[in-house]
Amino acid sequence: MASPSNDSTAPVSEFLLICFPNFQSWQHWLSLTLSLLFLLPMGANTTLLITIQLEASLHEPLYYLLSLLSLLDIVLCLTVIPKVLAIFWFELRSISFPACFLQMFIMNSFLTMESCTFMVMAYDHYVAICHPLRYPSIITDQFVARAVVFVIAQNAFVSLPVPMLSARLRYCVGNIIKNRICTSLSVSKLSCDDITFNQLYQFVAGWTLLGSDLILIVISYSFILKVVLRSKAEGAVAKALSMCGSHFILIFLFSTVLLVLVITNLARKTIPPDVPILLNILHHLIPPALNPIVYGVRTKEIKQGIQNLLKRL
Repeated sequence: MASPSNDSTAPVSEFLLICFPNFQSWQHWLSLTLSLLFLLPMGANTTLLITIQLEASLHEPLYYLLSLLSLLDIVLCLTVIPKVLAIFWFELRSISFPACFLQMFIMNSFLTMESCTFMVMAYDHYVAICHPLRYPSIITDQFVARAVVFVIAQNAFVSLPVPMLSARLRYCVGNIIKNRICTSLSVSKLSCDDITFNQLYQFVAGWTLLGSDLILIVISYSFILKVVLRSKAEGAVAKALSMCGSHFILIFLFSTVLLVLVITNLARKTIPPDVPILLNILHHLIPPALNPIVYGVRTKEIKQGIQNLLKRL
């Protein structure tokens, strides 16, 4: 096993993850809280997936996209939280190179997949409100299948070089990662090679994917707002808010948490080191938990489906 020191100059064979270095005595209480929070998104998203699977009335394009979002949330939770709990409960801080870079790939690709899924859902709402008569011919099962392939292929392809570039570096500065996951930034800092290109690629690729999704979402909602304001039909605004409200709330939460996370990482030198770690963990718990809850509370069909599911138990 590699020496757990950041002062070592010998090559390392694994990394050590450090969670909340300033609150070691509170780890058991933190683990209990995280365990409960972990069960919430896992239970909520699993319930939503089962409900959509069993309810024939929910076998529609929008709910298929919502299922994709739930699957992405589940994978992200399983990628991050179990390892954090293993550190808290069993002091299993070590993580192998392959596991670290696999985690890095999932973190980068699935985050942008979620953003892209929100973009496709925004297009679904745009067609439903701006071109309602053409909706059945545009938003079909085939469209959803192609959209899912596009979401997965594009983001996996663009995100793959991030762990590949990190895996090619020589790690001889130490093996302690002051984070609870293998982020590219945290891992690359331990390299004795030049990491300028790695940082540049991740910055350009990440913000190109997230930025383009955000621009397309804004354009979709701009057209929706234009059509709604021009419509003279009674209840048009209420109908649009009912259809788009849940989606807008989720995008707002996703963007806000991500923005706070970016700002805290940029200001890492001026804030306690535990703050970015905590926000990183909450970013993989709060949005995944709220996604199915918001849609479940605001969508009549999903509420009815969950009630039917509970009656079957």
